[in-house]
Amino acid sequence: MNRLPSWVILTLTLAFLIGPFLIIIAAALSAGNSLAFPPQGLSLKWFIKVFTIESFRASFGVSMFLAVGGTLTALALGIPASYAMTRYRVPGAEAVRLIVSSPIIVPGIIVGLALLRYLVLPTGIGMLTALFLAHTALVLPYAVRVVSASMENLRTDMEEAALILGCTRFQAVTKVVLPNIRGGILAAFILGFVTSFNQVPVSLFLSGPGIRTLPIDMIAYMEINYDPSVAALSALLAFLSIGIILAAERFLGFSKYV
Repeated sequence: MNRLPSWVILTLTLAFLIGPFLIIIAAALSAGNSLAFPPQGLSLKWFIKVFTIESFRASFGVSMFLAVGGTLTALALGIPASYAMTRYRVPGAEAVRLIVSSPIIVPGIIVGLALLRYLVLPTGIGMLTALFLAHTALVLPYAVRVVSASMENLRTDMEEAALILGCTRFQAVTKVVLPNIRGGILAAFILGFVTSFNQVPVSLFLSGPGIRTLPIDMIAYMEINYDPSVAALSALLAFLSIGIILAAERFLGFSKYV
């Protein structure tokens, strides 16, 4: 009897978290022509239709480019920064960490508006370039924080031993440090990829004709069409994200880094 309240609370919590996802899946399986719950019959036709919509295919390519390219660029910047802040006494290191974290502290709408007003409009750079820079900046805090945590847990005497045995500093980093923190680097990449791919507020301000990320294209599609294809695409993206996270947890112990 004493356990009943705990089970009730757990059940309500799971229903709150998983319930919307189950509703979206049910709506995506509807045989009807409008987005509704409960579904009007069962059919997979909307899952099939998702792959026939040209705008979804184009915006998926844009989102993949931004997620992969932006995350790799953020790691290229974040790994040296993390190494410097964990291995050396950098003046103002805490201020640097705060500045680097600002893209995830400041609301995305403000970041998007600021980039549009003070970067895109004055310089006239293309929307794709602006999106790439924005997504890189948004992912950089995750790269720095996760990689820094991995480096702080790495014993410094391993690197020192490599230096004593004749390695240069660069060789010690590439042959000792990076191989030993590859789990953290991969975790940072996965976290950055998922964050970038699902980004909405900043992308909303920096999207333009012919250049849209997939989440923004889904919003635009729903303004004209109200069929279950958006629910089907949402379900597919949710399964993709869940699969990536489960694989990362299985092979990397993802929860150790985030």
